[in-house]
Amino acid sequence: MDRDTGTPNPSPKPEPPAGRATTALREAPTPEQTAPRPPGTAAVALVTDAGTTRIADGVVAKIAGLAARDIPGVYSMGTGMARRMGQLKSIIPGGDSAGAAQGVAVQVGEKEAAIDLDIVTWYGQSIVDISDAVRRNVVGQVEGMTGLKVVEVNIQVDDIQVESEQPAAPPRVQ
Repeated sequence: MDRDTGTPNPSPKPEPPAGRATTALREAPTPEQTAPRPPGTAAVALVTDAGTTRIADGVVAKIAGLAARDIPGVYSMGTGMARRMGQLKSIIPGGDSAGAAQGVAVQVGEKEAAIDLDIVTWYGQSIVDISDAVRRNVVGQVEGMTGLKVVEVNIQVDDIQVESEQPAAPPRVQ
């Protein structure tokens, strides 16, 4: 019976133990909620009748980074220091594991993703056209490969690459 209305309660919940009146009882988590996941690897679950697919944030970041680099006019990605560290990592064998996601930050939910990109463009090319092309390609690739809806792609142009104005040095050996 419900104490306030006097009507029968079809599924009574047990009262909390004495001294814990302010603590609400929660239902037991499902196996998907309690499955262990390595720290720092947030994942998205795509649930179908056939099962569940989990996509890590790093996978979405890598897809977005590769899609952005596919666009002509994108010279590099990342802020100044990140680009320098990426150059050093590429020299070391096996050190370029996160290179594709350099300059990419993602926020992934259950069905949606938001992506932030830091890019460097070439001097003389339209930043508006390049950013529109990057945005279209990133949205298309991420949505096509993951099934997530990309709600926004924020692009920050951090630098412009200027081709060297010095003529190429003649070869030392003839």
